[in-house]
Amino acid sequence: MTSTTARFGPELRRLRQEAGLTLTEFSVALNYDKGHLSKVERGERSASPELARRCDAFLGADGELQRLVVHPDTHSDTTEATAGSLWLGHRAVPAAGAPALIDLDPQLGGQATAAASLLPSLRAQFDQLRMLGQTTAPKVLLPLLETQTRTVAGLATDTPFATRAPVLLLASRFAEFTGWMAQEAGDSGAALGWTGEASELARAGGDPYLGSYALVRRALVTLYSGDAAGTVALARRAQKGELPPRIRGLAAQREAQGHALVGDERACLGSLDRARELLDSGDAHSGAEPVIGTTHVSDPAAMTTGWCLHDLGRPKAAAEVLDRECRRLPPHALRTRARYGFRRSLAHAASGEVEHACSIAGELLGVMPAVPSATVNSDIRRLARELSRFRSSRAVRDLQPALARVLAPAHG
Repeated sequence: MTSTTARFGPELRRLRQEAGLTLTEFSVALNYDKGHLSKVERGERSASPELARRCDAFLGADGELQRLVVHPDTHSDTTEATAGSLWLGHRAVPAAGAPALIDLDPQLGGQATAAASLLPSLRAQFDQLRMLGQTTAPKVLLPLLETQTRTVAGLATDTPFATRAPVLLLASRFAEFTGWMAQEAGDSGAALGWTGEASELARAGGDPYLGSYALVRRALVTLYSGDAAGTVALARRAQKGELPPRIRGLAAQREAQGHALVGDERACLGSLDRARELLDSGDAHSGAEPVIGTTHVSDPAAMTTGWCLHDLGRPKAAAEVLDRECRRLPPHALRTRARYGFRRSLAHAASGEVEHACSIAGELLGVMPAVPSATVNSDIRRLARELSRFRSSRAVRDLQPALARVLAPAHG
């Protein structure tokens, strides 16, 4: 047991007693077993990050308790090195000057100099693929996305200089979405490689700002790896004053999530306020198409607030926000509904509303075979751990087989 972990129990007891709470009162407030909390205070059991977050929030410890159990990762340097590379394994992502490898659409035959006239068709393909991403397994979609990204980038080669930029910028969006699907498939290395390619294509297309969105995407990779410091650092780099408001707003949201991971409520809420102001500005809605970031969440700042409140140890407040915002998601956006729906279920479970949490999760587990997601699975695992504290609940016992099927490693 490390020295910081050994200090957690005595510090928790000190803060609880300063708050004038008996162990029984504290256990009821947190929806935790009194015997478990007693063992944690005596140093006989380690505290989970979830318990530390909840204790932090309830006792107003400003992240101090969480810092005793959560240790900063040291992935940032590796992440920077990986993201800067345009190579995926032994296979290079073709740069804008490389020829198109495969032509999947008959309309794309003929002279590459006609690329500009094909832009509406290519843009329609992008929108269709992004829509398919809501209802299709990423491993099924990735080969098509990789090929189309190379094709669009390659078409720019023989396109006259005056009309080349929009083709390159669309190729950048294809590459960025390919990176997101790679992350959903569980391949963070490929995700960072494609994201780096998206940045290079945007720069070649004359848009220095779109490339900065790659920092926001890279911050999502570090967020899911648990690297809060790396997430905050990348997100802050994407909030420079000259960047478009939408990119800065999305970056501020990511920074808030990084602060929430370590229980820094003040910094988190400050970042959320900044994100809301930027995303609500008129300039944020007047940018180039396709829209950067999610197109299915009507109020991204509000949804992210609900997400962060859970990590800050305030599950009841998180559940209230996520209940409201999840009702506003379109029915066809299965991947988005699963992403925020499981976080909603997790918030209700942490609030002690076990049957309601199981009801929400039960509906969502049915769609997971259609839209498997490595990132959503991280919340499903957290939900399974949270529910394991309520094994006597029939709703939990009934849900466990479905949870296990989704989390079981794929075969074949």
